[in-house]
Amino acid sequence: MFWTFVATVFCGLGAAGIAMGIRAVTAKKAPKWLIPVFAGAGMLAYLIQGEYTWYDHKQTLLPDGAVVVSAERQTILWRPWTFVFPHVTAFSVVDTNGIARDTADENIVRFTLYRFEQTVTDAVSHRMHILNCTTRELVPIGADGTPRVDHMKVLEAGDELLEVTCG
Repeated sequence: MFWTFVATVFCGLGAAGIAMGIRAVTAKKAPKWLIPVFAGAGMLAYLIQGEYTWYDHKQTLLPDGAVVVSAERQTILWRPWTFVFPHVTAFSVVDTNGIARDTADENIVRFTLYRFEQTVTDAVSHRMHILNCTTRELVPIGADGTPRVDHMKVLEAGDELLEVTCG
């Protein structure tokens, strides 16, 4: 977060410098208010660019065998541009190298589902799951290692998570 702040300030200074250059070229006939407007627009543009490239950047950092199974696009009231172009604020990943079929039934798989969220600081969480490929029942495993049947959900037939883990 510190480096984002530093980069934002430098983008503002650079954009203000462009406005100062415009004033110098026009023999100071361009209005003075152009400088803070350019500074604010430069900082805002940098932050918006960071929001929209976050998802692609995080995907490049994933290891081989990691497959994105879902992405959440969100509109945010205080960011009105997201109503026109919603950006990815969270996505889930399965490491296909970590999928295990260690029960007597071959249709039951165990895997770790990772969730990446774009917040003030990036957040990553992970949780083990069991999936019955036949009935499409997804059950998270609690911290104590027991299946949390009370949080079970049934996946849709064409769900990407189902195809990646069972396919």
